[in-house]
Amino acid sequence: MSNRIALITGGSRGLGKSAALHLARAGWDVVITYQARADAADATVAEVRAIGRKAAALQLDAGVTASFPAFKAGFAALLESEFGRQSFDALVNNAGNSANVPFAETTEQQFDELMNVHLKGVFFLTQALLPLLADGGSIVNVSSGLARFSMPGKAVYAVMKGGIEVLTRYLAKELGERGIRVNTLAPGAIATDFSGGVVRDNPQVNAMVAANTALGRVGLPDDIGGAVAVLLSDESGWFNGQRIEASGGMML
Repeated sequence: MSNRIALITGGSRGLGKSAALHLARAGWDVVITYQARADAADATVAEVRAIGRKAAALQLDAGVTASFPAFKAGFAALLESEFGRQSFDALVNNAGNSANVPFAETTEQQFDELMNVHLKGVFFLTQALLPLLADGGSIVNVSSGLARFSMPGKAVYAVMKGGIEVLTRYLAKELGERGIRVNTLAPGAIATDFSGGVVRDNPQVNAMVAANTALGRVGLPDDIGGAVAVLLSDESGWFNGQRIEASGGMML
């Protein structure tokens, strides 16, 4: 059996990087995308290779749908040249940006920027890559705990993640005939540089999150990277069309 290959969007840092490393330790080869930080992507690729797995990085702006046909062609060529494959086994839709703005002050530009990356981009990138995704493969769409609980300033971001959770169920329904399973992974607040690193670097926010989490701390990237690896494992093969929240029990 050929080695399994996962494509992780936004895999150069944060949750995507952790997912790449966890999957590599579980025996996967990985391809990551990055928007601008080629140096960070190269560092992640080097870490995966140090584990003993194959890895590569491709540039992608997940919010520009016009670039997807060229990305698909480049990815297909990479699969053939670097991995000896014409298909891949798992897609992790992880790339994202953030906004912290009250509903009443949200501009149409802010709305469109988040929609293009988190909803429209995921919809059409997944559609573009379906011919390359192997039958029996898997898709993990990264959502957020904010689609379940509400915090001021996160309306526009959470609306997009709510759409992703609905999309997950429809994809699971329509791709089931190919044996492809699709699940949502919804992280809680994680200590990364996401959203300006506020959870990681702001002591007040960090303490607030910890106080509202049953396990008494903020999440770490490895909490989510490990969850991605679990969801893509054979042992999770009967999970399909589900929303799994990895938040340590936040806002219960």
